[in-house]
Amino acid sequence: MRFELTAEQQDFAATLDKLLLAADTVAVARAWAEGDTAAGLALWRRLADQGVTALLISEEAGGLGASPVELVIAMEAIGRHGVPGPWVETSFMTRLVEGTPDLDSRDEVQASVAAGEELVSLAFPPLVPFALDADVSRTMLVEDGTLRVPTVEDPVTSIDPTRRLFAVGSGRALVDVPADHVDAAFDLAVLAVSAQLLGAGERLLADSVTYVKQRKQFGREIGSYQAIKHQLADVRIALDFARPLIQGAALTISGTDGSRDVSAAKVAVSDAAYRASRVALQVHGAIGYTQEFDLSLWITKVRALVGAWGTPAYHRGRVLDALVSTSPGNGG
Repeated sequence: MRFELTAEQQDFAATLDKLLLAADTVAVARAWAEGDTAAGLALWRRLADQGVTALLISEEAGGLGASPVELVIAMEAIGRHGVPGPWVETSFMTRLVEGTPDLDSRDEVQASVAAGEELVSLAFPPLVPFALDADVSRTMLVEDGTLRVPTVEDPVTSIDPTRRLFAVGSGRALVDVPADHVDAAFDLAVLAVSAQLLGAGERLLADSVTYVKQRKQFGREIGSYQAIKHQLADVRIALDFARPLIQGAALTISGTDGSRDVSAAKVAVSDAAYRASRVALQVHGAIGYTQEFDLSLWITKVRALVGAWGTPAYHRGRVLDALVSTSPGNGG
C-alpha cells in the first residue's frame, strides 16, 4: 500500500514546519526544562492558532473534526522540533472526553483545549504513572475506569529534562468511563507518541548527516568512511520501515485491528528512533554526551518516549495477543 498526503495535508505539514523553524524551539525547550514555561505556553497558543489542539475535537464542539492522519502530521513536527508540553496527553483526553457525554465539564474542556487556552495532562496507571507538566495543565487521572481530578504531588525526575513529571493522588471522582472509550483514547495516544518518536528520529538522523559532512579526521570527512555510511543507512532504513506502519495505523485505528496496528507501529518506531539516537551519539563522539550540545535534547527525549505509553515489550505482547487470538484454531 502506498501512502500519500493530500495537498491540504502537505500544506499543513509545511506550515507547521515553517512556524517551528522560526520559533527557536531549542531555547523554548531549555527554558521549559528549567521551569520557565512562558515561551512554551506562547508557542502552544501559536500552534493552537494553526489548529493543532483542535484537530480531534468535533466541529460541533468548536474543533476541526480532523482524522488521526492530521494528528500524525502534527506530532511528527512536534517531535522533529523538540516542542515541549503534554501534547500526547491532550490527545488522549480529547478523545476520551469526546466519547464521554456524561461528563459535566465536557464542553468546557473541549472549548478551552481547542482554543489553546488550556493544556490537559493526565496519569493513566500503571502505563502512565506520572502526569506530565501537571503544574501548568488541567490534570486528570484515569484509574480503574473512572475519570478523576487528582491531587498533584511531588515532581519526579525524568531522563528527559523537558518532561516535567509529577506524582498524583486519587482525588475526586468525576465520571465512570466505558472501557472501550478508554481503550480508544489509549490507542490514539500510542499513535501520537509514535509519530513524535518518528519526528525525533528524523531530526537525529538529519543532524548526524550534517555533522559527518563537516567533521574531518585524518584529512577526510568522517562521512566518507564506509562504517559511518552503513550505520546512517541502517537508521534511514529503520525509520523508512516505521513510517508506513504509523501511517497505516492512523487509517486503521478505529477498526478491529487498530490496537494491534498502533502497537506494531510503536515497537518499530521505538527501535528505529533509539537506533538513530545511538548512531547520532557515536558519530558525534564525546561532544554528544554534553548537556549543552543541542543533540542531547533529542537523545534524552527518544530515550524517555521509547518507554512512554507502554514499553516495546508491552506493545510486542499486544501484537502477539492479537495475532494468537485471530490465528486458525483460536476462533479467528
